[in-house]
Amino acid sequence: MKKLSVLLSFLILFQSCFSYKTVDVNSIAIDKKQKIEVKGVGGTNMKGTLVFKNEQILTLDNNGQLQKIPMSEIYEVKVRKFSFFKTAGVSLISLAAIGVLLAASALALGDLN
Repeated sequence: MKKLSVLLSFLILFQSCFSYKTVDVNSIAIDKKQKIEVKGVGGTNMKGTLVFKNEQILTLDNNGQLQKIPMSEIYEVKVRKFSFFKTAGVSLISLAAIGVLLAASALALGDLN
């Protein structure tokens, strides 16, 4: 039971609590090295870290490979942002689930009478 609670604790701590928010291409700052997701006009999706941007081209670093995307082919750009509410909600639900599991296992073993 102790191993299960430790495993669940690690899952809570190391979960990804980020979400992608749609932004205007011109409002993205290059100096922050932001992680972005680009949806192309043809339906192609690309994720990566923003390296360079000008009026014609957006350049992403995706696992060491640079991808140049013409601005004319970009349909939507989303920037990765930390979500406090997602983090708090998932943490509270996970803690409640751990409590229910511990109480159920204690009842099954006859510890709570």
